[in-house]
Amino acid sequence: MNRDTWFTVQKIDEMTYAISEYGHWEKVHSFLLVGEEKAVLIDTGLGIDNIKRITDQLTHLPVEVITTHVHVDHIGSHGEFKKIFVHEGDKEWLVNGIEGLSIEQIRKDINREITLPKPATFNPDTYHPFQGEPTGLLEDEDIIHLGNRELIIYHTPGHSPGHICIYDATNGYLFTGDLLYAQTPIYAFYPSTNPVDLVNSLEKISNIENINVIFGSHNTLGLHPKILEEVKFAVKYLKEQKLASFGTGIHKFKGFSIQF
Repeated sequence: MNRDTWFTVQKIDEMTYAISEYGHWEKVHSFLLVGEEKAVLIDTGLGIDNIKRITDQLTHLPVEVITTHVHVDHIGSHGEFKKIFVHEGDKEWLVNGIEGLSIEQIRKDINREITLPKPATFNPDTYHPFQGEPTGLLEDEDIIHLGNRELIIYHTPGHSPGHICIYDATNGYLFTGDLLYAQTPIYAFYPSTNPVDLVNSLEKISNIENINVIFGSHNTLGLHPKILEEVKFAVKYLKEQKLASFGTGIHKFKGFSIQF
C-alpha cells in the first residue's frame, strides 16, 4: 500500500492497482489494469485531485478510460485523458450532465466529510464535474484486448441506465462499479435509477463463471466470490416479494444491502 497526499494506491497484482480516495466519505476506488499494449483505467474518481498524476507513476503505456457509469464520483479526472469510453445509456449524462442534479448539490456532496487535507487545486465553490463527448461507446459483451489480458463488458443497468461491469477474464476479476459493494447500501432510489433493472443486473453478474475476486467501487476493497450465492438468494427474494420498486426501503443481505 502506498499513501499519496490524497490517493491510496494498493497493488492487487503486478499489473493491477486500486487507486482509492479514503479521505472522502464515498471511499471510492478506481482501478488501473495494465496490459502489454495499453492500460485501462476503470473510472477516474472524484476529481478532488488529479488521478493522472498517479497513473503516470504506475505505467508509461497509453491509458484509456472505461466508465462504469456517469456519476460525479467516477468521472472526476476524465478530462485528463485522451480516450474515454462509456455505455450509450450514460452518454447523454457525460455530454450534458444529469438532468435535475444541480451544481449546488454536487458541490455540497463533493465537499462533505473530507478527512484528509484538501489539495490546493481543489475549490468546492468552483468545482464542476466533467462534461464532454466520449471517444467511443461500449456495448454489452464487448471485448477489450490489452495484449495479454482480455476484458469483457457487461451492461448492468439499474444504478444508472448505462452502468457496466467489467470482467477481467484473464485473472478472474469482476469490477462491479456501483452494482455490488459492501458496508453501505447499493442505491436504486433516485428518479434516475431503476430497481427492476438493478435486480436483473445482479442476477446477470451472479451467473458469470470463474470469478476469483469482486471489486466494487466503494468501501471494502475486494470481495470473495461466494457473495454471489447471496446475490442469487437476494434476487429470488426481491422478485418473489415484489420489493424491487421505489420506496420499499433498505433490504439487508449477508455482505451487502440495497436501498430502493
